Amino acid sequence: MNRIPAPADMATAIAALETGAIISPLTAHGLLRFSGEDTLTFLHGQFSSDIKALDEQHAQYSSYSTAKGRMLASFLVFRAAGDYWLQMSADILPAIQKRLSMYILRSKTKAVDASQDYAMIGIAGSQAAQIARTIVPQQPTQALTVQHEGALTLISLPEGRYQIVVPAEQTADTWAKLAAAGAIPADESIWRLSEIRAGIPWVTAPTQEAFVPQMANLDLLGGVSFTKGCYTGQEIVARTQHLGKIKRRMFRARIAAESVAAGQEVFSPEMNGQHSGQILLAAPATPGSTEALVVAQISSIEHGLHLGSLEGPQLQMLDLPYSIE
Repeated sequence: MNRIPAPADMATAIAALETGAIISPLTAHGLLRFSGEDTLTFLHGQFSSDIKALDEQHAQYSSYSTAKGRMLASFLVFRAAGDYWLQMSADILPAIQKRLSMYILRSKTKAVDASQDYAMIGIAGSQAAQIARTIVPQQPTQALTVQHEGALTLISLPEGRYQIVVPAEQTADTWAKLAAAGAIPADESIWRLSEIRAGIPWVTAPTQEAFVPQMANLDLLGGVSFTKGCYTGQEIVARTQHLGKIKRRMFRARIAAESVAAGQEVFSPEMNGQHSGQILLAAPATPGSTEALVVAQISSIEHGLHLGSLEGPQLQMLDLPYSIE
């Protein structure tokens, strides 16, 4: 992201997120690019979503799990230039690439880390659509629809947000156009806050193998298909769903603390000293407070959750933009 100006201060950026638009580099994410004639069959047999239903005009949330159904990674999957692209947390990308490559065997598919060749820019806020229009005049409005403009890909995300995937050499020019249209440059933590408010789960290194997809609400976001057939971990994921054993879900909360990180445990009085769940994603919201996505026992919500211990800060539960049943 060369020649990108410094971000605005936190108060200015959050105000722009709520009343205008922010743009943020998405350097905490990486891109794994799959190509080859067997790519579709290979990925369909590994991930929780229906990859065979994916075309170049749509994106999907998805996940990759162990045989025990525990997520190793969560993705945004899209197609461009004839290939399949997996966006995931950058801290787990090398290990996921290595693990998937072990299973390719004789399949005619190849995975390449495209994180250095392409950049991602997020656009969020009430004016996000207007800002995106300066890059792609007829941008998609329905969530998880995709528009291609030359080598640039624009993805419409839940809650009126957008993401641009662009060749690295075009990054500075694209950023300049967005800023000239009135978008406020923001630190990546502000984008993470927008993901939290949209209820989008991202597995990072501290939370690998912690949750089955439903615990992170991926089934509510279209990231789990219960009709596609076999994939790694499918038996456990399907059994959890059909037997009604989803005892944990992902919730949104505000915490009166500044140092909150993925993987931290939360506790509830009725759990007899055992932790009730873990922080999945966290971002500063105001001075002295953090918003977070937390996966916890559903039964613990009415008793209250506390960060780190029963004596730790209490989590104030907030609404998600979708219903948890």
